[in-house]
Amino acid sequence: MSEKNNKKKKKNSQMIIRINDEERAQFIELCEELDTSAAREVRHFIREFIAKHGEK
Repeated sequence: MSEKNNKKKKKNSQMIIRINDEERAQFIELCEELDTSAAREVRHFIREFIAKHGEK
């Protein structure tokens, strides 16, 4: 799926996860240093995970 098609998809669902405060702070700090957002990185992880482990 192209990046252009990804941007057209409406983000209409939320996922709540529980992580420890220290890990969250480290993750947020790293995302800021890398000029990205936590949400963007989590979505990226989910897409890669689906591509790797989804139906073949």
